[in-house]
Amino acid sequence: MTQFSFDFDRSYRLAALPFGITPGNSSVEVDEEELRVRFGLWSLRTPLSNITGSELSGDFAFIKTAGPPHLSFSDRGVTFATNGRRAVCLTFASPVKGIDPTGIITHPNATITVADPEGLRRAIS
Repeated sequence: MTQFSFDFDRSYRLAALPFGITPGNSSVEVDEEELRVRFGLWSLRTPLSNITGSELSGDFAFIKTAGPPHLSFSDRGVTFATNGRRAVCLTFASPVKGIDPTGIITHPNATITVADPEGLRRAIS
């Protein structure tokens, strides 16, 4: 198993704290079969076989990404952001649960701001 830490900027860390999101309860794990994201009270799990692509992204607006996970109204993607600089965006063959534990809202993609986005891309391939 490989574990990736989120890359918390100070301003994002302060915005996340009221939602119970800290470096101690937020990480990404990849093993031979599965990707697991934990972001405070929120989580996302999917088999690696469900991941169809990954790309680096960044330059996010603080207001649109800081705090709890964010839902994109344009494509239902979920963002787990701890900085606005750089992230990896993963796309899924079958949408996954993430922001809504009931599974009513599912996500075709997830943007994740880990400290080593290139390493995460290598780990899932």
